[in-house]
Amino acid sequence: MSSIRKYILTIDQSTSATKSILFNFRGKLVDRVTIPHQQFYPSHGFVEHDPLEIFNNTLRGIEQLISKTQIIPEELAGIAITNQRETAMIWDKTSGKPVSNAAVWQCLRGGDFCKKLKSEGYSAQIAKKTGLIIDPYFSASKLKWIMDNTPDLKAKALKGELLLGTMDSWLLWKLTNGRVHATDYSNACRTMLFNIHKLEWDKELIDLFGLHESMLPKVKFSDEVFGYTDPSTAIGLELPVAGLTGDSHGALFGQNCFELGSGKVTYGTGSSIMMNIGKKPLAPPEGLVTSIGFACNQQIDYVFEGNIHCTGDTLNWLRNDIGIISDNAEIEPLASSVENNNGVYLVPAFVGLGAPYWDNQARASISGMPRNTKKAHIVRAALESIAYQVKDVVGPMSETGGTGLKQLNVDGGPTRNNFLMQFQADMIRCEIVRSNIEEVSALGATFLAGLAFNVWKDKAEIKSLKNTEQTFTPQKVQSEVDELYKGWKKAVERTRMK
Repeated sequence: MSSIRKYILTIDQSTSATKSILFNFRGKLVDRVTIPHQQFYPSHGFVEHDPLEIFNNTLRGIEQLISKTQIIPEELAGIAITNQRETAMIWDKTSGKPVSNAAVWQCLRGGDFCKKLKSEGYSAQIAKKTGLIIDPYFSASKLKWIMDNTPDLKAKALKGELLLGTMDSWLLWKLTNGRVHATDYSNACRTMLFNIHKLEWDKELIDLFGLHESMLPKVKFSDEVFGYTDPSTAIGLELPVAGLTGDSHGALFGQNCFELGSGKVTYGTGSSIMMNIGKKPLAPPEGLVTSIGFACNQQIDYVFEGNIHCTGDTLNWLRNDIGIISDNAEIEPLASSVENNNGVYLVPAFVGLGAPYWDNQARASISGMPRNTKKAHIVRAALESIAYQVKDVVGPMSETGGTGLKQLNVDGGPTRNNFLMQFQADMIRCEIVRSNIEEVSALGATFLAGLAFNVWKDKAEIKSLKNTEQTFTPQKVQSEVDELYKGWKKAVERTRMK
């Protein structure tokens, strides 16, 4: 590698925006540019993005970042990509144009077909092959809907004229000017079309969803070079592209969850929880899924995963909707101003309950309030609800994963709340490690790309770059934890009463 190369440029293509982020070879964020894209809601339950807008924003972001930082393109080792998972699209490989907008991971257009599959008894077969539950959240039913509802697609697919993929595949294909159609294992495993045991696209599932093998991308390890940018489409240079990974998987790698029993929680609007279960795809606990965590050095690390609908958004609700606080900075002092929750529990099932319950009919509740309930008790209950929900997922993971959870690495805005972090450590009975990592999904993609570009030798060298800001260890006695959690489970059941 030429000594002039100092940086990796990482594209973080998220649900709301495309970020172009510059990292140096110490894994530090140098600068970033964020360009939001439109959200389209053409009918009830449908959510779409314009793939051409996203690609154009990607090019603009790269150009603006280079201009902003005043680096010369020759200083770039290459490009990495991390992306919103499950969002899927189909495009014409001759014209290079999408046949429709992309169906976003939130889109429910495949719901009816998913219900049909469940009624016909496909749940066990699909879970065994893919590690997933049948749900319109995953890509396959969205792709079937596009095929069934867009004129002439079936005929074009039979002629081999169409390609399909998640957003990483689309960006890679465009950046390489149509020379490379590929994805990584982490994105492939979230489509509900990929056999996580055989590590290949599953023909039975492809046929079941009315798709064609010729449409699917090649699946590669994230630390491989996927291809090279075409000088006509990206900053005038031929740069290697590597480090493709889904955003939650990027966060897992960025948090250095390389060992069996290491896990991570990303606290955002909702939360993605993953625990490394090693080199074999174990059957998941009820309500959770098995995914490929990351794929590098010609090896696969598997994870259990659970997704919670409402964690950080609960705090937004306190501030923006009911006005119990005016600023998030008030939350920790208020929660700490009372000795306990006074028996008050808030279950934030505003849009139903996610893992491990998957109850879309449940609705939020505040229960157990005696007459002396204060605002502080409700705020404390809101904070505690985040930790309880994480425990709901982490508990089954630890019991089923062959090893207890050894350490939980955390990222996201709510991790700045020390009360929450300490309460989380108490609830799950293991260390909570908070680091000062920024843009952790993008950093994970950067690390994976850096392995491909020979910036870093191995995962051990990457791990040496991590800076731990603070570690929280359990303080409460087990009996107190058990009593608190028992109250939570009762509160959850109240929200689910029909």
